[in-house]
Amino acid sequence: MSRKNWWKEAVVYQIYPKSFQDSNDDGIGDLQGIIQRLDYIKELGADVIWLNPIYQSPQVDNGYDISDYQSVNPDFGSLEDFKELLEETHRRKMKLILDMVLNHTSDEHIWFQESRKSKENPYRDFYIWRPARNGKEPNNWGNYFYEGEGSAWEWDEHTQEYYLHNYSKKMPDLNWNCQKMREQIYQMLRWWCDMGVDGFRLDAVNRLQKPAGFPDSHRPPAPPIGIHGYVVDREMCANQPGIHELLKKLNQEVFGRYDIMTVGETGNLKSDIALDYVGEESKEINMVFHFEIAKNPYLVTVPEFKEIQKRWAKVVEDGGWITQYLTNHDSPRQISRFGNDKEYRLESGKMLAMLMHTLPGTIYVYQGEEIGMVNVDFPSIEYYDEKYTVGKYHTMVEAGEDPVKALDSLKMMSRDNVRTPMQWNDSENAGFSKTKPWLAVNPNYKQINVEKDMSDKESVYYTYKTLIAMRKRHPVMVYGSYTPVMEEQENIVAYIRQYEEESWFMIFNFQEKSQKIKIPERLRNEKMNLLMSNYNKNDQEIMKPYEGRIYMLN
Repeated sequence: MSRKNWWKEAVVYQIYPKSFQDSNDDGIGDLQGIIQRLDYIKELGADVIWLNPIYQSPQVDNGYDISDYQSVNPDFGSLEDFKELLEETHRRKMKLILDMVLNHTSDEHIWFQESRKSKENPYRDFYIWRPARNGKEPNNWGNYFYEGEGSAWEWDEHTQEYYLHNYSKKMPDLNWNCQKMREQIYQMLRWWCDMGVDGFRLDAVNRLQKPAGFPDSHRPPAPPIGIHGYVVDREMCANQPGIHELLKKLNQEVFGRYDIMTVGETGNLKSDIALDYVGEESKEINMVFHFEIAKNPYLVTVPEFKEIQKRWAKVVEDGGWITQYLTNHDSPRQISRFGNDKEYRLESGKMLAMLMHTLPGTIYVYQGEEIGMVNVDFPSIEYYDEKYTVGKYHTMVEAGEDPVKALDSLKMMSRDNVRTPMQWNDSENAGFSKTKPWLAVNPNYKQINVEKDMSDKESVYYTYKTLIAMRKRHPVMVYGSYTPVMEEQENIVAYIRQYEEESWFMIFNFQEKSQKIKIPERLRNEKMNLLMSNYNKNDQEIMKPYEGRIYMLN
């Protein structure tokens, strides 16, 4: 078992600032709004707040297109507002981490403005420029936003070369082979750490190093991807040779100099190479988000879920660390995705909370999960904002897909499901703002909101609050070993966590119908003390729909 750290024991509460709380009634959430709600987060019991990007940005991609790393976007407030937020967070004995985007910047960043002036400009090598190949793009890569014609390369008429943008053409990729650029990044990160920031969530961090020679992708194009001849191959720039040298240097120059937490967003990362990033001896980053569950649109079975958890638990067993989450700003609401957001919203919401808080790893709670918020069902594409949904929709329609079918196929995984405003109460706009929000509020806010949940001891909110408090009292929830049991039983997730003299047994019915279960004899022979359940009455041989139980074994 790996050594103890505060960031392993933490429960992280993720805030999407644009949608959390609007303090000045312009329809956009802001830093002062977050300050107004700090006591709510403290009361819930979270230890760390993670903010999605708050930097100066044209907002092409909701802040992930940064034009100035050391300024706050005026929509959110000022740098002084951020310092106040940081101070107030620390005063409440909580920590605060920032989302940091190091793969690309906005094309409005001064570095890129200089870079495109001439091939001799000192900032030219801060980005990835290449000449045309046979009169066309340097390779066949497509951008992840399905933007424009689909290419990941944009022609610059002034300097007669292409620049790489794996995302929007307004978001050019940085060149991490440029020493001068890296030094600027180190200085910027140390500036935030010296201010008192407690860590970083590192966006697309395993994509910083691009493949040598920029070869073509040989993945066959498939509609709607690649219909213009470009291939969207998310593996091309992931986990490339040289990435670990970059991250070790980042740790030496920044992360290792402070008592901070670092969590990497690492798409296309499998558990068998995760230790290269998060092993204690690797000295790179503390933990990673993988995409095998929350962002996997093809995950359909409980056996798949169990197999994924088993593989990633091995990373912890071998001395690394992982995260547990089912929802973030890029994935659907977990009740809609993994539970039942209609007749079993409460039961499945509580079960999923119990499941997440008892699995190995640091726990991440996305705003609204603690009250059981669910996906939104917008009637037309005009309601949607995020680039992936809108881009894919138009690409599919252009390819001949029926517009209604195209939208229906995208609704479940749309990022806008989690970006609708936080539902505080049943007043106009759910208490988020007194004016029309930047994105429509989910119409169910009168039934699902913080005020209502906090007034009901049987609500999803109190399940989260209880679990977070239990995590602080019981090290077994953090450092306990992980042993799956009852693996042959259909749609049952069950495991034992053991730490020192304490053993817990967790069991969950991951479906919307009751089923008989057979608890192993070795467990039945022990005294099983029920610590928590999402049903008031339990039958040891029958698990109700989405039932979850936590037992202490004596």
